[in-house]
Amino acid sequence: MHSRISDDTVSMALPGSTGHAPLPESASNGLKIVIVGGFGVGKTTMVRSVSEIRPLSTEETMTQAGVGIDDASFVRHKTTTTVAFDFGRISLDEQMVLYLFGAPGQERFWFLWDRLFSGTLGAVVLVDTNRLSDSWYALDRLEHHGTPFIVARNNFTEPQHSLEEVREALDLPPEVPMIDCDARKRDSSKAVLVALARYLYSLSANGAAGESTA
Repeated sequence: MHSRISDDTVSMALPGSTGHAPLPESASNGLKIVIVGGFGVGKTTMVRSVSEIRPLSTEETMTQAGVGIDDASFVRHKTTTTVAFDFGRISLDEQMVLYLFGAPGQERFWFLWDRLFSGTLGAVVLVDTNRLSDSWYALDRLEHHGTPFIVARNNFTEPQHSLEEVREALDLPPEVPMIDCDARKRDSSKAVLVALARYLYSLSANGAAGESTA
């Protein structure tokens, strides 16, 4: 399946969001992407910024019940939180559709992640350099499932460390791509998906080359 998606395909499929684009009747191949990361890192924002439809969101107002459980010290402006998942959609062509799932960030909802990873083509790990430790669980679960992923540093504020310093702190292999982004901006979120598509395509091409020489 990986060989059928390329960065050019994704790039051409992301012109402008219509908010209500109908799913083509000819659509027959759904490709699933999951966006994971810590609490308040920008997953819902990314899905909203890039989806061609009005995203399905399971956000609820944060209440006193989360005090002492959800660490909101770095996101004091945050008033809502995802309790199941966010869902968006991008039509790649007349047959292929990319489905985006934003995973909940709080530890108490992590039990949902394994189900979200089922059937996933690849993943984006969204990180906040102020809270890199919040990304370790996501990286561990993706590696456990053998799901290819890239890491996107979300720059809501000016980054304090280089990408290589972030790579070292997360102990990422050199082949795992890293990219800067601003999840609030459509073009920036689009660039993240293009980077993931390019990575998946390269893995598929390398795998096909290995099979042909075996």
